[in-house]
Amino acid sequence: MISITFNGEPRQLPAAMPLRDALAALNASGDFAAALNGQFVPRSRYAEQNIQAGDQLDLLSPVAGG
Repeated sequence: MISITFNGEPRQLPAAMPLRDALAALNASGDFAAALNGQFVPRSRYAEQNIQAGDQLDLLSPVAGG
């Protein structure tokens, strides 16, 4: 098991894994942008960007403005 911070809360994942798999394990769905350790990760990199112990993952929802 590895420990990460997900949207400000401590969470456990079974092992280091690609971001795509971590999002599935964390039941993330809907429209969002992902930031790993404060850096935006494009969706095109979700399969190759790995989540490691101690990482901070934040999901940001779109906000309508005017």
